[in-house]
Amino acid sequence: MTNPTDALLDRFLTGLAATVAEPVAVWAHGSLAGGDYQEGRSDLDLIAVLAGPLAPRTVWALARLHARLRGEPLAPQLHCSYLTPENAAGPERRHLTWAHGELFRRPVTPVTRRELLDFGRVLHGEPPRALVPPVPDSELRAFVVRDQRDNWRPAVDMARLWRRDVWVDLGLLTFARATVTVRDGRLITKRGALDELPALGAPAEVVADIARRRYGGEADRPADADWPARRAELTRAYLAPAIDALVTAYT
Repeated sequence: MTNPTDALLDRFLTGLAATVAEPVAVWAHGSLAGGDYQEGRSDLDLIAVLAGPLAPRTVWALARLHARLRGEPLAPQLHCSYLTPENAAGPERRHLTWAHGELFRRPVTPVTRRELLDFGRVLHGEPPRALVPPVPDSELRAFVVRDQRDNWRPAVDMARLWRRDVWVDLGLLTFARATVTVRDGRLITKRGALDELPALGAPAEVVADIARRRYGGEADRPADADWPARRAELTRAYLAPAIDALVTAYT
């Protein structure tokens, strides 16, 4: 029996070909390509390269395609940015993207581009290396340091955010991934980032909490109404100086 992930991808590819003609390529990146995918939890991160310019009626057709898929299992996790061969090379460009239930424009970052080149999964058509230019190590490092400095470091000061699982998880895992990227010049998965966190000095209680919730780790803790607040304090107290040190060392 086809699993829900493959069923959704098949419906998306079939619908895309029927809606806007045969795409030049469709690729997966992120956890689906990197081997850390967990059905029902992980996002389905896709890039579609379409042959022609994204005229208004093409944008409308894509919006209708995603609207038709809304009722499918896992559809909320499906995110896709739309490129054309003419604009695939510009990392600063903002590309039409479906994510979080709406269409908007955002760049395809150097991290995403490197993922595509290093381990992107071809779902249809041309491989990434045929259309995406190389991402120099210097560009990749500069991007992840800038992301830590300009996005994550200001967020650490917003205490209310850090009582939520998603901020704790992504804040720590993204920091570990950024550290490995600037230190070693390579990309790692969220699972690999979790394994790195103890050596980076992250609070053990919080790392165990992430492992339990995301990966079914054996570490558990009794129900504790004070834990979200304590976890937030531990996470913020760790990340603030850790991000500052990373930025200072690699800027």
